[in-house]
Amino acid sequence: IREKIGRFRILVVGRVNAGKTTILQRVCNTRDNPEIYNSAGEKIDLAELTCSQRGLHNIENEMVFRSNPGFIFHDSRGFESGGELEFIKVKEFIADRSKEGKITNQLHAIWYCIPMDEAHRSFTAGEQKFFSQCDTGSVPVIVVFTKFDALYDIAYSQLRREGKSLKDARELAQKRAEETFPGGPQLKFLKGVRWPPKGHVCLPNMNEENTDCGALIECTAGTLNDEMLEQLFVSTQQTNLEICMRYAIERMLPKYLDSAMKTTTEGHKIVGILGCWFPHIWVRLLESSNFGCSHLCGLFTCR
Repeated sequence: IREKIGRFRILVVGRVNAGKTTILQRVCNTRDNPEIYNSAGEKIDLAELTCSQRGLHNIENEMVFRSNPGFIFHDSRGFESGGELEFIKVKEFIADRSKEGKITNQLHAIWYCIPMDEAHRSFTAGEQKFFSQCDTGSVPVIVVFTKFDALYDIAYSQLRREGKSLKDARELAQKRAEETFPGGPQLKFLKGVRWPPKGHVCLPNMNEENTDCGALIECTAGTLNDEMLEQLFVSTQQTNLEICMRYAIERMLPKYLDSAMKTTTEGHKIVGILGCWFPHIWVRLLESSNFGCSHLCGLFTCR
C-alpha cells in the first residue's frame, strides 16, 4: 500500500489562530514545527524569507513533520471576511487534486477547523460558501471545532445564573457544554448545507500536556470508504495504538482465521497481514514447531 499510495495527504482549512498547527503537532506527536516543501519537493528555508513572505500561504506547499513523515499537510488560511480569493484557491486545489491520475498525488481528507472562542462568529460568510458551493467529491470533510473548552466558560456562567454554587458550576460546566452543543446553531447549520461534512469532532484543551487527537483520528478513519486509504491512514498515525488493533482484527482476522488455525504457514501469514496495520512496530514471530492460532500474539516491540 505504501509503495502504491506513499503518504496520506490532508488539506487543513482554518482561520488564523484556529489552532491548526497545535492539532497537527498532536497528531504527529511532536512539539516541533513542520518542514515546508514546495510543489517541486524542494525544502523551503523559512529563515531566508522576508517578514511579508512568511505571512503568505501557498496551498500547494507541503508540510511534513519529522516525527511522522507519513502525513503530508496542505494549509489554507481560511476565509477571513468572506475571503473570495482564498475560497477560489481552495476550490481549485480540491478540483485539481481530484483529477490527479496517481493516488499518491490526490487529496485524501480535509480537516476544517472552526474555533469556538469567537462569540457569535462560528461560521464566516466564506465558510458558509464553502459548505454550500464546494463539492469535494469523494474526499471526506471533517469539521474540527477547536478550542472547545471556551464553551465551558459559557456553560459555567449559565449554571451560575441558574443558582449553582461555584464548585458545582465548575464541575458541571464541561458536561453542560457537551450536552447542549448537539442542539446548538453550529451543527444545525451543517445539517442544512448542500455539502455537509462527513463528520465532526470537538477538541478542547489542545495546549495542555497529555492531550491527544484520538477523536479526530477515529472520526477520519470512519469516513474513509476506500480500504487501502483506510489502512494507510490508520497505520500512519502513531498516537492511537488501540485503533490499529481494532481495525486489524475487524478487517483482517475474519478473512484468514479459519486457514490460520490449520497450518503453521498460514499462522505466520496472518501475523504478517495483521502487522501491516502496525508499520511503526516491529513484529517478531515466535519460532516454534507448535506455532498455531494460540501463538498469534507474536512479540511487538517499538522501533
